[in-house]
Amino acid sequence: MKISITGSTGFVGQNLLSYLSGFTIAKIDRQQLADFSIQDLEGCEAIVHLAGKAHDLKKVSAPEAYYEVNFELTKKLYDAFLQSDAKKFIFISSVKAVADVVDGVLTEEAIPDPKTDYGKSKLMAEAYIMAQDLPPSKSYYILRPCMIHGPGNKGNLNLLYQFVKRGLPFPLAGFQNKRSFLSIENLCFVIKRLLEKDIPTGIYQVADDTSLSTNEVVALLAKAEDKRVRLWKISPKLIGFLAKLGDRLSLPLNTERLTKLTESYVVGNQKILKVLQEKLPVSSEEGLMFTARSFGKKQPE
Repeated sequence: MKISITGSTGFVGQNLLSYLSGFTIAKIDRQQLADFSIQDLEGCEAIVHLAGKAHDLKKVSAPEAYYEVNFELTKKLYDAFLQSDAKKFIFISSVKAVADVVDGVLTEEAIPDPKTDYGKSKLMAEAYIMAQDLPPSKSYYILRPCMIHGPGNKGNLNLLYQFVKRGLPFPLAGFQNKRSFLSIENLCFVIKRLLEKDIPTGIYQVADDTSLSTNEVVALLAKAEDKRVRLWKISPKLIGFLAKLGDRLSLPLNTERLTKLTESYVVGNQKILKVLQEKLPVSSEEGLMFTARSFGKKQPE
């Protein structure tokens, strides 16, 4: 099968290229997307659209940049797909297209109410895809992954790892939460199965099977490094005050990062498991241990 992939140089893209070793891959870069046409999909049987503008934690991106990349480019690519001979279109959206705060378990039935330009732009792209007439021979899959991690990933997991690696006590143990994670291997597995199987068109959330507390994640990171876990239960009110101070002084801990590390955000994955009729290859614990050990490997200069 020949498939076209956008965003192949990104974290997910690089891992997906390795995972789809038996496929013929045509890479589409950002510049090609800007001038995309149906001719660029000649001989292509499926499209995996990974390219997008990620959520900017530093809040320096202009709002219109999200809509230009996440909506307009997706619209252009999907229009070409509908005119082409390609049969499947996989769009990587985000759970943030639905909710920034989750009470209980987030499912596909939740009414979307994104608060950020990132989430709103992803939802606009989803809505456009669903609004177009779909020929009977074609299928689309809108995937909403939660927090993705794996080798080469940089983010809040890496920040937690630095605490463990340096033997520092984790000062946020006083917060009680549960959140979902997604191993890059599980995401690649789902994408591959969607390419291979006859799966109904629709929206599917993607998450590992088990949600974990941040304290459990820290314990797994410590285990991966063969270090003793050190958890400090400092008053959440005091931590919140320090995070606000971090907002003003540009410190590593600010209110947004604190929220990311301590909020509850549980994502259900039953719909995708039901249609695949298979278990995900990696458990939450196994995936996080693998990611943690990748952090410990020396990176090339």
